[in-house]
Amino acid sequence: MLAARRFACASIVALLITAGPALAQHATTTDAYRAQAMAELERIKADAPVVSKARNIILFIGDGMGVATLTAARIHQGQRQGLDGESFVPAMDRLSNTALVKTYSHDGQVSDSAPTATAILTGVKTRNGVIGVGPEVAENDCAASKAHRLPSLFGFAQAQGMATGVISTARITHATPAATYAHTAQRDWEADGDLSADARAQGCIDIARQMIEGDVGSRLDLILGGGRANFLPAKTRDPEYADGKGKRTDRRDLTKEWRKRNPRGAYVWNSDAFAKVDLAKTSRLLGLFEPDHMQYEADRAKDTGGEPSLADMTRAAITMLGSRETGYVLLVEGGRIDHAHHAGNARRALEDTIAMDEAVKVAMEMTDRTDTLVLATADHSHTFAISGYPGRGNPILGTVTNGGQALKAKDGKGYTTLGYANGPGATIDTPRADPLQTDTTALDYRQQALVPLGSETHGGDDVLARASGPMAHLVKGTIEQHSLYYIMREALAGPTSE
Repeated sequence: MLAARRFACASIVALLITAGPALAQHATTTDAYRAQAMAELERIKADAPVVSKARNIILFIGDGMGVATLTAARIHQGQRQGLDGESFVPAMDRLSNTALVKTYSHDGQVSDSAPTATAILTGVKTRNGVIGVGPEVAENDCAASKAHRLPSLFGFAQAQGMATGVISTARITHATPAATYAHTAQRDWEADGDLSADARAQGCIDIARQMIEGDVGSRLDLILGGGRANFLPAKTRDPEYADGKGKRTDRRDLTKEWRKRNPRGAYVWNSDAFAKVDLAKTSRLLGLFEPDHMQYEADRAKDTGGEPSLADMTRAAITMLGSRETGYVLLVEGGRIDHAHHAGNARRALEDTIAMDEAVKVAMEMTDRTDTLVLATADHSHTFAISGYPGRGNPILGTVTNGGQALKAKDGKGYTTLGYANGPGATIDTPRADPLQTDTTALDYRQQALVPLGSETHGGDDVLARASGPMAHLVKGTIEQHSLYYIMREALAGPTSE
């Protein structure tokens, strides 16, 4: 009997090992759970550290992608496929090493994306609201920003002769992508008209110009994202929207200036032109797919001009940059996870997290873990929570039920599994609506919140960093956010000899 049980358990282990990450069926017996854990143990034991120099680094940043977001997105991703969401294994969960990352900024218990991206990309914590400058610089202090510029990982890579690329579903001049190439005392100085009169008088330059003219920005080989309006004159009509115009007050068309600087490059603004780019012959690529942020993943198919997915852009970047003999450093940001959370809209946040996971999957399939470090993390979290004792398999976007019975609060109304500590989903001086009387899985449903705010806020809890490839074993324990920069630098340098 014991031998038969061992054989059955071993058979289940073999099945789990060979089936791959898509297998997510609900284990139903004691032996099945034991086999599931044993299979995971075997996978962990087989995943030996890669102690060598990285040829390439792909850094994924899910803006606002806290642990609760990852968990809820995992469940949603599995449930969308008709699988057991709780035990589903996304691509990001297959990255071999994990660390908890402290996200506080120099002056904030809770950070915004500017100092957190600066920490990851320059190795220095700084103040909320500034990008690519040290903690000595107060927000809006143009003069101080010139004296305390921080070199980024991308500048380091370019100095080594490596190719570099930046992808974001937000404006490409937004905080996270800007931290690769810009130095500014105010993250909102994205176009020239955004600068204060004092900043202009003191010679500070907007972020869009820094991307076109700056030491690092002008040498980026690939730039894909939103924010087209920041590069076009205020009187120039947007090519996609009849009522849209640029934002620049200096009358400069920076897209034309980029094309003049890069005669062998390609500039695109829609999915058709993007698909036609010959990545083997194009020296540099600039894609600006929206005047503002790119569409949420859930809305992308309805976009007027058409937009590539985060996975599409990642695939193109690896194809283009991977052909360079010198290797590359690539940033891929899922920028709109954050925006959906600010709106109290969990479903769009989860859909964009899944889009990020699909981009990570593309990177893992297209690269070799022996020479490419893939690092996936978040800049900060949100006040997003999973709670309420829902039964196994309960729709993650639904109301809390257990054993087929809706659970109710003390006011006699139901409640959702997902919610926010603050944000626009809170009510003021009126009884809360009963989620049992509406479709909480609808795309536009806004989860209820406790404290009424016009925009939900960031959270100050630790986030995850997961990594695979050269020097990924250094991503472990609980670490400071700016230590990620030094881990990536170590990967590019290779192990030091004793």
